[in-house]
Amino acid sequence: MRTGRSLTAAAFAAAIAGFGAAPAVAAQGGLEVYPATAVPGSTVTVSTTACGAQGTAAGDAGAVGSGAFTLAPEPDSAQAVARFAVPASAQPGTYEIVARCSGGTEVTGDLIVSLAQAGAPGAQMPRGHVKTGVGGTLGPDPVQTAAGVAALAVAAAGGTWLLHRRARGDGL
Repeated sequence: MRTGRSLTAAAFAAAIAGFGAAPAVAAQGGLEVYPATAVPGSTVTVSTTACGAQGTAAGDAGAVGSGAFTLAPEPDSAQAVARFAVPASAQPGTYEIVARCSGGTEVTGDLIVSLAQAGAPGAQMPRGHVKTGVGGTLGPDPVQTAAGVAALAVAAAGGTWLLHRRARGDGL
């Protein structure tokens, strides 16, 4: 009887923990990418306030094929700023741009490469999920999502049934 209760309690706790899990939060003053959507051959500006008023940062746009760049303090501003060119060979997609401040803080931002600027006639925007390492609640497969929801519902119903039997004194 105790085994059934502890298993039910564990399943119920796992179900509740899954619903209450909070996503990871990005560092304050993340990496701003402008424009957020660019075409191959264009210039992109990145900036951050995470490095402090006179802070510098080493940036990496290797994911899109641009390589390393240095963010320098902007005069009369609390931002560190840099520019890099999106290579003409860049493929459409979403790319993570990374910068590490001289103090060790790491910030990231996303750059979307499109064949045409967002909103332009015939613009093709990338589709799918961004691989950030944070995870998510809904995957690309609706069958897997439905199976997970069904498993949680069965665990909750079983726990409720066992608790109801216990309250009536029927035991397991």
